[in-house]
Amino acid sequence: MVATRARSRRRREERSPFAVGVIALVVIAIVTFLGFTKDIPFTRPYEVKAVFESSNGLRPDSPVRIAGVDVGKVKQVDAQEGSDNAVVTMAIEESGRPIHEDATAKIRPRIFLEGNFFVDLQPGTPGADELDDGDTIKVTQTSTPVQLDQVLTALQSDTRRDLQDVLRGLGDALTSEPSAADDRDADPSARGETAAESFNDAYDDIGPAERAQSQVNEALLGLEPERDLSRLIAGAGRTAAGLIRNETQLQELISNLNTTMAALAAEESNLRTSIRELAPTLENANRALASLNEAFPPTRAFAREILPGVRETAATIDASFPWIEQARGLMRRSELRGLAQDLSPTTRDLAKLTDDSIELLPLTDLASMCASRVILPTGDVVIRDEFATGRENYKDFFYTMVGLAGEGQNFDGNGIYVRFQTGGGAQQVSLGQGSAGSPPQFGNLPSPPLGNRPFYPGEVPPYRPDAPCHRQRPPDLNGPAAAKTPPGGQRTPTARTPAARSARLQALRTKIRPFGTKASR
Repeated sequence: MVATRARSRRRREERSPFAVGVIALVVIAIVTFLGFTKDIPFTRPYEVKAVFESSNGLRPDSPVRIAGVDVGKVKQVDAQEGSDNAVVTMAIEESGRPIHEDATAKIRPRIFLEGNFFVDLQPGTPGADELDDGDTIKVTQTSTPVQLDQVLTALQSDTRRDLQDVLRGLGDALTSEPSAADDRDADPSARGETAAESFNDAYDDIGPAERAQSQVNEALLGLEPERDLSRLIAGAGRTAAGLIRNETQLQELISNLNTTMAALAAEESNLRTSIRELAPTLENANRALASLNEAFPPTRAFAREILPGVRETAATIDASFPWIEQARGLMRRSELRGLAQDLSPTTRDLAKLTDDSIELLPLTDLASMCASRVILPTGDVVIRDEFATGRENYKDFFYTMVGLAGEGQNFDGNGIYVRFQTGGGAQQVSLGQGSAGSPPQFGNLPSPPLGNRPFYPGEVPPYRPDAPCHRQRPPDLNGPAAAKTPPGGQRTPTARTPAARSARLQALRTKIRPFGTKASR
């Protein structure tokens, strides 16, 4: 016992007043901190962030309420990087959870004109996913209140003056007399009337129109108003949620809509014309619907008359089963094999013909284009020289063939033959080389020859087999290339006038007298 008392005395001696004072200060600081912060250290509450267009005077420690009940407070208000938005961090108690992805947040004033604000939080629908700690509510799901200064700012002197101008312009628009151009574009029933008078006339049609609109509204109520309305609201909610999930596509849709509206504005005159034609179109549509309504009774009568035939359809199908059975037996493999064997060689030949036609048809097409674009247009040209007949040259060609056939018939046992030779005279003419290997042919004329046609340029034109025929220009049979070449080699123009052609023809008949003879080969 003496030893115990000694140890107690020694512990009391070891505790100094300074140590006791420090311990007391620490305990007082902890109690004070817990009393003012009302938070337990080393614990982190559930936090959710929300992006607002403006913090609107919201500051830390502002309450967060759900249905008017405090469920948390604002911990921090920061500016969002890259924009003018504000990011509000809210600490939510367990009583305010869960917060879903489709939650909405609004900044509302606590007392009118007081200037204090709180966050009105709507936790969202139970079917949506819950937000995790630190997730953010998008700016499209938040809103801020309209301040009194914003309302007053909208009513500045310039705005009031503009409003006066608008009202004055509206009064002028309603009471001004229409011009001749306005009457020309207006409906005949509204010509010569002011806008106010036209509005008064429109009241006469409002009764039937409103009656029809009431019928439309009644039809929109649906067959089950309670369920239809709930389904409509649910569908609208899903649509809005889909739009929120696809903000980028929604922005692109709005941009495209703006572009479309600009294009429609650019076509204002055409739209005005189309709207002007809308009334006659509706009248025609009413007549068409009336005709359709008149056609319904015969249609109903036809439906009644066709009922016996419909009733006999089942029996007709049963009666067709034997025919189907016979057709199936006729088409089985044992019956069709012989026909297939007979058709097999023909099918192979047809396939080969098809393959060869793939190569032949392009060549045939080229030949057809050559004939239609070059040969036939060339044959339709009327050659205007001293021998002109006024006919197309292809007709003169075939008339010549008929004449030669008549001239050379019944020559001898070897067949028809026609030979032309020049008359006697001092003028020698070379007829060129005959068949291959034969010497050149010569003849005599009593007078110098007039020349040859077409003009011989002195060399054979180039032969280009790689140039497509259908891309060539038809030759100009009456152009420079068709001029006559005199014996001296100089080109002379072709006679164009009828008198010149007649003189040339008379000279030719006088100086050149070809004749045909019949002789054996």
